[in-house]
Amino acid sequence: MTVKVAFQSVAAMALVALAVAVPMGTALAGPTLDAVKARGEVVCGVHTSLYGFGAPDDKGVWRGIDVDVCRAVAAAVFGDDKKVKYVPLSAQARLTAVQSGEVDLLSRNTTWTLTRDTANGLNFTGINYFDGQGFMVSKKLGVKSAKELSGATVCVQTGTTTELNLADYFRANKMELKPVTIEKYEEVTGAFVAGRCDAITSDASQLAAIRANDTPNPADFVILPEMISKEPLGPSVRQGDDQWFDIVKWALFAMIEAEERGLTSANVEAALKSPDPNVQRMLGVTGDLGKGMGLDNKWAYNIIRTVGNYGESFERNVGMGSKLQLARGLNAQWNDGGLMYSPPIR
Repeated sequence: MTVKVAFQSVAAMALVALAVAVPMGTALAGPTLDAVKARGEVVCGVHTSLYGFGAPDDKGVWRGIDVDVCRAVAAAVFGDDKKVKYVPLSAQARLTAVQSGEVDLLSRNTTWTLTRDTANGLNFTGINYFDGQGFMVSKKLGVKSAKELSGATVCVQTGTTTELNLADYFRANKMELKPVTIEKYEEVTGAFVAGRCDAITSDASQLAAIRANDTPNPADFVILPEMISKEPLGPSVRQGDDQWFDIVKWALFAMIEAEERGLTSANVEAALKSPDPNVQRMLGVTGDLGKGMGLDNKWAYNIIRTVGNYGESFERNVGMGSKLQLARGLNAQWNDGGLMYSPPIR
């Protein structure tokens, strides 16, 4: 008992000494931020090629709603959204790449699950797209519902929550499943388009991307009405570095909050003169919000200036300004019928 009390006393004294040495609101240097600054770029794991989320355009420039998260983090750290190295990752390699430190963050349409958030050693920093798993078939198959797919062959990417959800859905509905499991996303898509399977299952947004970009005639294919899962997609970092976790988390929240407050890449410069104290704090005109993360106080301003707000990112990548033309739906702001919501930036 005496030893235990003595140990507790020493620990308490150490905490007091640390509190004196480090003023409140000052961030302790984290290993990831130090490494990123020394390297001069953020290493971001992205999809190998998924239109709207993460894919190089015809000029080799990476674009997508997930890519914009990488850009936002770079803008927060460096004031420059171009200081990113993109690492294309397969579904099988993505989690290991985060765990091993190969990438600083993963922004690759990855579903937030309990297992990934605990046993797999990841910390999800938020949700940048609310999705659900569905099925797509050729119209000539004559299928109107996923409940009619018993005995059908279904293309699915292995090593994903998609594969697990598929098995659960067929089992729960006492349907016969004939899966065609393939490792690489591009090969799954190719197999479906070539007619190797009757249906393909994936996130509804991914099915829309496949229909728009990979089928010979998008009008010949239909996405069935059933959504068989919740798929909250978001960026993640490895566990153990709270400072980096905060930076990536609040970079995403800044984009969401900016849309709610009407701040855009076009008007953010003028907004520096806004009388709204909330806007002043967010843009670093007043206050000291960057210090707690080891960043410049203009961190959010730099994100909005270079990347834009969440709505801008959504529209150009997956919304009506893109080939996917997806409705905002659940991804609308909380005060406009959706689920997008940022904690207060103050």
